[in-house]
Amino acid sequence: MTGETGMPRDLESLIVPRLGSVVATGEVFEPYRLLDPGGGVVGPVAAFLRELQACGRSESTLRSYGLDLLRWFRFVWAIEIGWERATAVEARDFCCWIQLVDKPSGVSSRSRGDDELSASAARGRTPVPNPVTGKPAPGDRYAAATVAHCETVLRGFYEFHLEAGSGPMVNPFPLARHRRAGRANAHHNPMDAFTAERRGRFRPRVPSRVPRQIPDEIFDELFARLGSHRDRALVAFWVSTGARASELLGATVADVDPGQQLITVIRKGSRALQQLPASSDAFVWLRLYQVQLTGLVPAGRDQPLWWTLRKPLRALNYHAARAMFTRANESLGSNWTLHDLRHTAAYRMARDPQMTLTDVQWVLGHAHLSTTQLYTNAPVEDMIAEVLAHHDRRAAGPTAPPDGSGERLSYRPESLRVLFGGPDR
Repeated sequence: MTGETGMPRDLESLIVPRLGSVVATGEVFEPYRLLDPGGGVVGPVAAFLRELQACGRSESTLRSYGLDLLRWFRFVWAIEIGWERATAVEARDFCCWIQLVDKPSGVSSRSRGDDELSASAARGRTPVPNPVTGKPAPGDRYAAATVAHCETVLRGFYEFHLEAGSGPMVNPFPLARHRRAGRANAHHNPMDAFTAERRGRFRPRVPSRVPRQIPDEIFDELFARLGSHRDRALVAFWVSTGARASELLGATVADVDPGQQLITVIRKGSRALQQLPASSDAFVWLRLYQVQLTGLVPAGRDQPLWWTLRKPLRALNYHAARAMFTRANESLGSNWTLHDLRHTAAYRMARDPQMTLTDVQWVLGHAHLSTTQLYTNAPVEDMIAEVLAHHDRRAAGPTAPPDGSGERLSYRPESLRVLFGGPDR
C-alpha cells in the first residue's frame, strides 16, 4: 500500500484496522499508555506524553493527545511504514484520509463487528439541526476541529523527536510554505491581536463557532427534568459560576463555603485555585444533596463533593455527569451540552449592565479579553427573533410617517428658493 514519493496513494481502497488502544493505567507518572497491536507500549509516544506531563499538561490533555497519536499509528501500521520513516507524503495522505473516513461509533460499531475504517464506506451524512436547540448533531465524519487538533499534535510529536534525534531528519507535518521562515509575530503591532502565524500546511480551516446559550424558558424546563438533588445542584453551580464541567467535578467538601457563597475550583489551563461566587439556589440544592449522603459516604473535608447515585458509591467523573445531562436532554428532545451551561452563564453575566467585561473575564478564567468579548454579541436566538420580526414588519406593509400625519413629506418652497434661486412669487 505504500506509494512512491509524490504519487497519490489509493485512499479509496485503503483499509485501516482498528488496532492498538489508549488505556488508563491509574498511575501518577504515566496515566495513559498507547499500546500496539501486540499489547506492548509504544515507546516514542510514551516519551512524548512524559514530556507533556512535565510541562504541566492535565491527564485529560494526555488522553486527547494519545487518541490523536493512535489514529496516526493505525494509519502507518496499515500502510506498513515505520513512524520514523514517514515523510510529508504520508502526512498529506493521512490528513486527506482522516477527513474522508467515518469515525468509529463506539459500542454500536463493535456490536456490528466493524473493526476497520475505510474511506470507501464513508458517505458523510449531513447533520440536521436539532429542532429545540438549532445545533447540528455530530456528523459521521471527524469534525474540522478534530482534524486540525490531530495535525497540531502530530507536528508537535515529530518536533519533539526531531530535537531529541530519535525521529526523522525532517518533520513530516511542516508549516505552511509562506510561514515557515522567521519568528512568529515578528512585527506585531501591540494594538492588534496576535495572529496564528504558525499554521500547519495540512491543517484544515476550522469554521468559527458562535457560543450558544440555553434560553431561560428552555433552561427552566430542562432543570425540571433533572431527577435528583445532586443533578440540580450540579447544574445550578455550572450555570451560576460559569465553571467548566471538569473544574466543578474536581471539587472537594473543603472547597465549599456556603457562608460567603463561594466554591473553589482548579482552573483547567493554569491549574490555579480560584474562588467563584455561586447563586444561593445552588447551595440550597447542594445542602439537600449532602443530607441524603449522610452515613453513605466517608466524612472528611478532603473527600469528593460529588458521588455517583448507584452503589457502590464512587466519585463522580465527567463521563457519568455527561450521561446524566444527556438523559435530561433526551426527555426534552434537545442536544445541549455541559459546556453550553458555561456559555449560558457567560451570556447572562455579559449582558448585565452592572457587570464589567473584566469581571466576566475573571469569572470565566479567560487569559485574553478578546475571548470574553464573544459574549457581548447578541445570542443566535435573539438575532433570529429580530430577523423574523423584520420580515413580519415588511409583510405588514409600509408604516405611517413619524409625525402621524399620513401625508407625503416635502420641502418648503422658501427653502427651495434659497437653495436653487428663482423669482419670488
